[in-house]
Amino acid sequence: MVENELTNELLLNVPLRGMKKSSISRSADTAIEIIRDFVSRNTKVDKSKIWIDNRVNELVWSKGRYNTQSKLTVKVLKLQDGSAEVILP
Repeated sequence: MVENELTNELLLNVPLRGMKKSSISRSADTAIEIIRDFVSRNTKVDKSKIWIDNRVNELVWSKGRYNTQSKLTVKVLKLQDGSAEVILP
């Protein structure tokens, strides 16, 4: 999982209410993009260098594509090589 050394560890509450602006058939897809955008904005890491754990993805998709939760708490591990990992706390 984490081969590089940590530089920072954050616990973030990600608001997913922005997914309401997209079509209902893309709620879970939009929620993943919102998580990536929020982590990028708060950690100053490029979006392409953010890795989202499968457990986070499964939690977003657990209620189906249409009924996703409105907020999510995640732990962000910022690594020395300029990448970040998003995991569940």
